[in-house]
Amino acid sequence: MWQVIEQAISNAVGQRYHITEKKSVHGGDINKTFKISDGLTPYFVKINDKHYYELLEAEAYSLEKIHDTQQIHCPEVITLGCSSKHSFLVLSHLSLTPNQVNNWYQLGQQLAQFHQHTASETNGAKEFGWQHDNFIGKTYQPNRWHKKWRVFFAEQRIAWQLQLLQEKSISLGNIDYIGQICHDLLGQHKSVPCMVHGDLWQGNLGFDSDIPTVFDPASYYGDREVDLAMTELFGSLPSEFYRGYQDQYPLDQGYEERKLIYNFYHILNHANLFGGIYIDQAKAMLARIVANYRYCYA
Repeated sequence: MWQVIEQAISNAVGQRYHITEKKSVHGGDINKTFKISDGLTPYFVKINDKHYYELLEAEAYSLEKIHDTQQIHCPEVITLGCSSKHSFLVLSHLSLTPNQVNNWYQLGQQLAQFHQHTASETNGAKEFGWQHDNFIGKTYQPNRWHKKWRVFFAEQRIAWQLQLLQEKSISLGNIDYIGQICHDLLGQHKSVPCMVHGDLWQGNLGFDSDIPTVFDPASYYGDREVDLAMTELFGSLPSEFYRGYQDQYPLDQGYEERKLIYNFYHILNHANLFGGIYIDQAKAMLARIVANYRYCYA
């Protein structure tokens, strides 16, 4: 396998690359991850079984699209491939460093600029979706294009996850009814499609030699608020991050209510992946969403 990776890197960079250093490093719970080097240039390598190639391919595509915007720093895709039994993704290596207040403010500003820039791009009919389906964690994420954000999110995010739960004999209620509630609560929001990171929690962002950096995306064209919402799901980022974002691109009124729906999607995904406490958390979030709906439409 490592000889195949060496050859793939050599082909990508246009010169012989021979691995002289290899170290297993932490990189999430899906892939095995390594830092490799030829003594001069380090790379970060993700390795999994061969049938995970599509997942790594989707990640590489998202990273390339983010990189192409030149608005926010992310790892560079070096090469992607398979050996007889494994799939692999080779990325530029990040030198993650401790961060300061100014770094967080800059990260907020750059995320806002990324959202603004990609909202102004020509995106077909300016619809919500992505060029292909991808993954959120290990979960398949459908991305069929749709003109209306409320329909896209209710059907391809909330209802999709609820259906996956139901297939595991876990029911939170009538899928059509829950989807309709989310659809209606998003109905008054004027959302403009922009490229989103799609999985922007604390573990997927940092500072590469003090440069604000994002990684491990699950991108699509959606409402920019989904990225901001997820940064608050497992504990908020430093306040300077949000000040930087708001100074560059203020959020619309009603974000606090919509945030609950956007994060409901990720808790449903965690319920599908891990079960347990996340099922209870999903039920509690749904109760809050239903209460908001009844308050708005009483």
